[in-house]
Amino acid sequence: MSVVVSRVNELADIKAELAERDWFMGTSGNLAIKVQDDPVQFFVTASGKDKRKRTHEDFLLVDGEGNPVGETNLKPSAETLLHCEIYSRSNAGCSLHVHTVANNVISELYGDEGEVVFRGQELIKAYGLWEEDAEWKIPIIHNFAHIPTLAATMAPYVNEDRGAVLIRNHGITVWGKDSFEAKKVLEACEFLFQYQLKLMQAKASLMRVGQI
Repeated sequence: MSVVVSRVNELADIKAELAERDWFMGTSGNLAIKVQDDPVQFFVTASGKDKRKRTHEDFLLVDGEGNPVGETNLKPSAETLLHCEIYSRSNAGCSLHVHTVANNVISELYGDEGEVVFRGQELIKAYGLWEEDAEWKIPIIHNFAHIPTLAATMAPYVNEDRGAVLIRNHGITVWGKDSFEAKKVLEACEFLFQYQLKLMQAKASLMRVGQI
């Protein structure tokens, strides 16, 4: 099996798995996986597609600037430039962007602080943080409608081959050395977001009944 076919199948499997979790509401979200480094080329989800379905038009190959490689009727995801920044600034091999209720709410709750911080949580080990006093800081950036501006705002936070950035009231972009690592980071983030929201709700309920 060629590298190209292997990468497409890899990304299609991730898409199917995330779709089962309802993380692509309203055709939102986009995924990318690198095919080669020099020059950079990667597959990215085509714009406006129903990601619950698996077709031969789900992805297209683009270059390091986000332009289609070869003739195609498909249009790259509107947020392809986010993936371009990741591949130009790191050795990441896969990047994922999803919109969920949990990551949107967390981004709004902590948006003024510019980050959300998790410490003492087992799931931060997914990010390679094993020390007892370790903390995982996930930056939150403004949701610029102008995608080049949004990509440029995210760029300073792409300083490792693995990472995550929340876009306020928009979604989360994660990346890793390969698809396994990128998905692991995404799953850890979404777990922590849901945990934080449920913890806040539980504390609020206890306060109402005077137990804390």
